[in-house]
Amino acid sequence: MRYYSLNHPAEKVSFKEATIRGQAPDKGLYFPEQIPVLPADLIKNISAHSHEDIALQVIRPYVGDTIPENELRRIVSETIDFPFPLVPVTPGISSLELFHGPTLAFKDVGARFMSRCLGYFVKDTHQEVTVLVATSGDTGGAVASGFYDVEGVNVVILYPSGKVSSVQELQLTTLGKNISALEVSGTFDDCQRMVKTAFADPDLNRALFLTSANSINVARWLPQQFYYFFAYRAWTEKAHPPVISVPSGNFGNICAGLLAHRSGLPAQHFIAACNANDTVPSFLQTGQYSTRPAIPTLSNAMDVGDPSNFVRILEIFAHEFSSLKKVLSSYSITDEETRATIRDVYKKYHYLADPHGAVGFLALEKYLAGHPGEKGIFLETAHPVKFYDAVESETGEKVPLPDNVKILLGKEKISTKISPDFSALKNFLLA
Repeated sequence: MRYYSLNHPAEKVSFKEATIRGQAPDKGLYFPEQIPVLPADLIKNISAHSHEDIALQVIRPYVGDTIPENELRRIVSETIDFPFPLVPVTPGISSLELFHGPTLAFKDVGARFMSRCLGYFVKDTHQEVTVLVATSGDTGGAVASGFYDVEGVNVVILYPSGKVSSVQELQLTTLGKNISALEVSGTFDDCQRMVKTAFADPDLNRALFLTSANSINVARWLPQQFYYFFAYRAWTEKAHPPVISVPSGNFGNICAGLLAHRSGLPAQHFIAACNANDTVPSFLQTGQYSTRPAIPTLSNAMDVGDPSNFVRILEIFAHEFSSLKKVLSSYSITDEETRATIRDVYKKYHYLADPHGAVGFLALEKYLAGHPGEKGIFLETAHPVKFYDAVESETGEKVPLPDNVKILLGKEKISTKISPDFSALKNFLLA
């Protein structure tokens, strides 16, 4: 499999090169030259296949010959060695829980896969790699955990000050060693802009071996397809595929779902569940794509006004607006609606949703109201404990603390505060 830059399709690179570079030299995102069609037997008899076998068959065409089969199997096995339960919430809605990994968020899959791929690629080199990543919440903790103490790799994480939850901040600021956290006095969009500028800066690229661990990196983005196939494996009504609602910020996760669908995953429809940052809902209503500054919300990991991965979604659909609208809908959910959904879902169905899951649930509920007879899945992308203050204030109940949160409490936060200017990031990296 070869990959091309969405800004310059003529130049093609391997999976290894795309992973190490993160972003193309022309600032474009890498995209696979072909979208593989999975074997019909895998879909027809998916219940007979293990998670490991499904994941291996999904990712193998994208990796090609850059990683030997035995190594790729090991990487896949270590990536998904935790549960992905599909939990009924209402008679027509189920929750795909993606928070059973080490940092209690869906991004554990992509971060673990990428860290192991990058570790394999650089193990025989003599140059250290600097992984540069912007986070709106969960990416930082997942990347920090995935790359912690990986030999030959240094990680620098930018996060917006005061705009991530206390648990999220502890996860990305308390590890030390090869993990550095930069607390930016701005928004996630500022962090993302600074990271993108760093990859195009000639001084930094001469001095450092830079790559990205955001979902712009193919090794972070592509393995997110796994949980859509896991969800279908657990779906009991195979003759009636589900509607899938995905809490969406930078649009890497739902982009992976749409890619899986194009590869053969049965799905009735996809919903991009957004908060007040309604760039994509507005686009699907008007046909006009207009980015805007990010608005802080309760579902902070989705506070993105300029979603990087949406250009990949357009590429999947060959930039045909009518084709995209047949498969994808989008809703913008307010904080007031999010709070009410957390409260109502807990009261009516005894299910505890985090703010992002609540956005996904309500968007799905709105869609199903206009499509009687259909059923669906929403992705519960983070454990409620990561947003315990918002959840507890609506439910009136304490969120139980998982063991991997208990060990964070009392640890010292280690971060460096910087302004939202690229020069501040550049000075830090060169120093």
